[in-house]
Amino acid sequence: MKNLVLGNEALAQGAIDSGISGVYAYPGTPSTEITEYIQQSKIAKELGIHSSWSVNEKTAMEAALGMSYCGKRALTVMKHVGLNVASDVFMNMAVSGINGGLVVVVADDPSMHSSQNEQDSRFYGKFAKVPVLEPSNQQEAYNMMHYAFDLSEETQLPVLLRLVTRLSHSRTGVIFKERRAQNGIQLPVNTDRFALVPSNAKVQYEKLVDKKSLLLEASEKSSWNHLVQNKDRTLGIVACGIGYNYVMENLADDLGFFSLLKISQYPLPKEKLKKIYGDCDELLVIEEGYPLVEELLNDYFDETPKVTGKLSGHLPQTGELNPNIVARAIGLYRNETAQTSDLVVGRPPQLCDGCGHLDLFKVIQEILPEIGQKKVFGDIGCYALGALTPLNTVNTLIDMGASITMAKGAADAGIESAIAVIGDSTFTHSGMTGLLEAINEKSPITVIISDNSTVAMTGAQPSVATGRLKDICLGLGVDPKHLKRIEPLKKNFQKNLEILRKEVHYKGVSVILSERPCVRLSRESKEQIKQTIASLN
Repeated sequence: MKNLVLGNEALAQGAIDSGISGVYAYPGTPSTEITEYIQQSKIAKELGIHSSWSVNEKTAMEAALGMSYCGKRALTVMKHVGLNVASDVFMNMAVSGINGGLVVVVADDPSMHSSQNEQDSRFYGKFAKVPVLEPSNQQEAYNMMHYAFDLSEETQLPVLLRLVTRLSHSRTGVIFKERRAQNGIQLPVNTDRFALVPSNAKVQYEKLVDKKSLLLEASEKSSWNHLVQNKDRTLGIVACGIGYNYVMENLADDLGFFSLLKISQYPLPKEKLKKIYGDCDELLVIEEGYPLVEELLNDYFDETPKVTGKLSGHLPQTGELNPNIVARAIGLYRNETAQTSDLVVGRPPQLCDGCGHLDLFKVIQEILPEIGQKKVFGDIGCYALGALTPLNTVNTLIDMGASITMAKGAADAGIESAIAVIGDSTFTHSGMTGLLEAINEKSPITVIISDNSTVAMTGAQPSVATGRLKDICLGLGVDPKHLKRIEPLKKNFQKNLEILRKEVHYKGVSVILSERPCVRLSRESKEQIKQTIASLN
């Protein structure tokens, strides 16, 4: 029986059926639905699978490694920029190795639908020298979870599985398999490999390097990588991940015209690549993201015009691929002039009507003529829309937690009355350390934590900061006289303005907690938040 599911949901069910004991994640589009699916799964609850949200991606990956250390299978999930946050543990656990199977699922976001860049996570896998899997469709996303955990335990390495937005957020029918039982607790025989002092790390790194031939052999033999050769050798196609799906949408009935190498497991299968390269006059590489494979082929074969793709201009280097773009690259010119803009009128994103961030921004806008423009440092969350028209309030937006540390750096440079705007969840994710640094140096900045009691931008997941922000700030060392609370409502405008005016002129760290629940939260969720806060006080 086929089950109609998103790519994210197919992968999540695959993880459950592969025998995981825990999933660790921080919400981030386009990966969020994976963890939410497991949280809402009746089977997962019956099996006792741990599925609470983590504070950030680094803590998520470290907890997953802790579960793996005990011999159980663990899944950790994040979007591509989240892997940057977790890269320290990711690189080092490739050296230490794992015990129970550990799969790192990263959802990349080509076209930056909800991201700051178009990062390609396959490079991280290559960098860390670990196996990388890249499904081409939802059924493969499901099936690959079983294979990924087996491969992880066989190689004693974490496995990176890369998704992209279109695969994560599109539906199709998927057949589920029989569920595998969870591993029992079995601590590692040798714990030295997990203690990466230099003497141990050197030994482990040599072992990691020595696994290169094993991983290459696995890739050559993998059923996820397969080569179909045809008599007409004019054009050969190397299609990676979802790129293969786009090729098949165009050529399913006419595949005999081209030789085609599908790649969904890395490192690259060199022997298969040599065969298709030697047999074809031209080799077109179709891959979502950076031209990783195209660059490697140019390195393998001394940068010849025979290899085409993004670097040659046959495919665009930015944005997402789609079947029409691939058709044109192959030479089919299907729907050449069709554009999304012809079908849908674009509309800039905007904050919800009644959003507390709006009333906060109006207060900040009022004071800018007094303190000067270009001094508001923003962060990742719904309030990032304050950088756009018509608000035009926020001046910077770089990464999670950067608002506070950039404001501190601006103050170090001599800027007065610098303001950092950060959300409650982003603050606990990556803002606390920046605030501690500012406190230690008595930086003259004002930090506004816009607390809407949820992780609103990714679908209103619970925020670990709820009810704790005041105590966290005091614990870090904020002067109680300069820790203020406001409620961003129109009726409170003048009172809130006076509080902000006073604090921006304080020659030290001041923190303003702007507290108002997200308008998207249900009445039940708001009541639950009240109960959480009451239990903490």
